[in-house]
Amino acid sequence: MVVFALARSHEIAIAAMGAIFIAFALVSSFVLPRRNPNFPNRHVGLYVVGTLVLFAAMLTTILVFGAEDEAGVEAGAAATSSGAGEDTSDDTGIDKKPEESAGTQSTESTAGVSEATGDAAAGKKVFESAGCTGCHTLEAAGSSGNVGPNLDQAKPDRALIHLRVTKGKGPMPPFQGQLSDKQIADVVEFVYSSTHG
Repeated sequence: MVVFALARSHEIAIAAMGAIFIAFALVSSFVLPRRNPNFPNRHVGLYVVGTLVLFAAMLTTILVFGAEDEAGVEAGAAATSSGAGEDTSDDTGIDKKPEESAGTQSTESTAGVSEATGDAAAGKKVFESAGCTGCHTLEAAGSSGNVGPNLDQAKPDRALIHLRVTKGKGPMPPFQGQLSDKQIADVVEFVYSSTHG
């Protein structure tokens, strides 16, 4: 469940606002009509305003407390690209390819993301079918979602893309177990090549 990826204080804020919203709905559906069969009668305007205020408050709570923390994204990217203590980046901070990295024996980067194993064209299809277009803005996919980060602006590296697709964060669910390793590699390559091309 997506809520488990949030900070504890964010979970509490969302749960509290949800409880208020549900309580209002139950009271106005069951309690008030029993006391006054003509409810809301003369006070319909006030009732509509109250409903709209609660609705706006709920949406605001989700947008504020359900959003991914940008500092956490940066920290996650740093943690995944640091690997097992080896520095595989050059002076620009960009990961070198495994063959350029001293002491690297495999064809995988230190973050566990296979280099160039994904197919960007297949990744585009997975990106669309997995519902990523509804949450992310990515010009190459023709999407303009605003729930998750704007990928065209964020330009995440392969390690961060792989981490978010497999483990999820904030409102983004983990896709490990829903997508095959090949599909995940394809999505990683599509997003990376689309934002770094």
